[in-house]
Amino acid sequence: MKHIPLAATLAATLFLAGCGLIKKDTAAGRLTGMQEAANPQVLLLGEVHDNAQGHKLRYEELKKRVDAGWRPAIAMEQFDHEDQEMLDAALKGCLDAGCVIRAMNKKGWDWQQYYPVIQLALDRQLPIVAVNLSRANASKVVRDGIASSFDPKTVTEYRLNEPVSADWRKAQEREIRAGHCDMLPDMMVPGMVNAQLARDIWMAKLIRDQQPRDVVLIAGNGHVRKDIGVPRWLNTVGTKLTVKTIGYVEGGGMKEQFDEVRSIAAVKRPDPCAKFRK
Repeated sequence: MKHIPLAATLAATLFLAGCGLIKKDTAAGRLTGMQEAANPQVLLLGEVHDNAQGHKLRYEELKKRVDAGWRPAIAMEQFDHEDQEMLDAALKGCLDAGCVIRAMNKKGWDWQQYYPVIQLALDRQLPIVAVNLSRANASKVVRDGIASSFDPKTVTEYRLNEPVSADWRKAQEREIRAGHCDMLPDMMVPGMVNAQLARDIWMAKLIRDQQPRDVVLIAGNGHVRKDIGVPRWLNTVGTKLTVKTIGYVEGGGMKEQFDEVRSIAAVKRPDPCAKFRK
């Protein structure tokens, strides 16, 4: 019998194993083995809505992973979940992101910042999932409570007829007040907190609905925060998912609120509190 040196055997074994490290599970849009470790089942990428540098860095993060073979669904805060059929039709019929944006005709967003993400989805045939709550449904939640936005099964699964834990609600209240320069009338705060919580729950639910496919969430930093945002709801029901959050934060900081923080330069903008003083 021909003797094969141990070193050669080990080298061959490692080579063959390495070939298996990039095996793709197309049904789940995942890479298995070593590359899988870099991609969680759910990757949440935050934003400061008007910060172009943050948008650019986030797109580069997503594109790098997709270029390496990852094929997640892309969940976007910028589209209301009620418009999913219209979004699907636009993605099927459009060749470029501008066409999708025009077809959806959504006001209130700087679509130039989201064009590259939508174009990437078109080029790589990645589904886009609309995960936000419409203004009409948000108003209903403000008036009638969180459970009013969901079907009975979801209400039961997420225990939406029970009060949200005090620490969670208080933290959301602080964020809502701070976002309105501490000038919001007290009577308005509970309803606005409920609307924010409902948005997070919808995002978490629709992300879970994509399983076994991996998902990237494109949303504001507040939704991406692991202490009070979507991540806190993601593993409330069902099997535990691997989740990673990356915040794009002006000036850095907030390291406890995200798994990773990418520091970005602050944008010069008018005093955001001026409108509340009028």
